[in-house]
Amino acid sequence: MRLLPWRSPDGKPCYLSTDDNGSYLSRLADDLEAVQLSTAEDILGLARRTLADPTSPCTEVRYAGLRLVECLADALRVAESRGLRIPASGTAATGEGDPARERPAPHPGSGLSRH
Repeated sequence: MRLLPWRSPDGKPCYLSTDDNGSYLSRLADDLEAVQLSTAEDILGLARRTLADPTSPCTEVRYAGLRLVECLADALRVAESRGLRIPASGTAATGEGDPARERPAPHPGSGLSRH
C-alpha cells in the first residue's frame, strides 16, 4: 500500500494498492510529491529572508510560519510514503534497529511531544 500525497475530503490518509509503479495514479502521486518538495524549497527561501529581517511585519512572519507548517506537513507525508515503500530486510523486518523507534526525546521546553 502506498500512502498518497493527498488526503480524502474528510481528512483521512489515502492509499494506493498496486504493484505497478508506472500506473497513472502512481505517476500522478510522484509528480505531486515533486511539486510539494519544490514548493517547500521555494517557501523555505522566502521564509528565511523574512525571518532574517528584524523589520519584517508580524503579519509577514506569521504568513511565513503558516506556509512553512503546510510545507513541513507535505514533506513529512512524502518521507513517510517513501519510507513505507523501502523493502524490509534483515533486522528492519523484525523492528530491531528501527530508527523511528530509537528517536531521541525532544529537547525539554521545545513544546514538542513524542508520539
